[in-house]
Amino acid sequence: MSGKMRRKGDLPTKTCATCGRPFAWRRKWAEVWDTVRYCSDACRRNRRQAPK
Repeated sequence: MSGKMRRKGDLPTKTCATCGRPFAWRRKWAEVWDTVRYCSDACRRNRRQAPK
């Protein structure tokens, strides 16, 4: 592991594009944090569909 440990409250957060709830950074998202939009797989599957 590299770097210092952080408190959960010190981690960056975003708002989910589907449910609107805030969610915190996770280590598995370290490389792609800028592109993460959904808090979970369920929200990603249920995202709003674009009108045709």
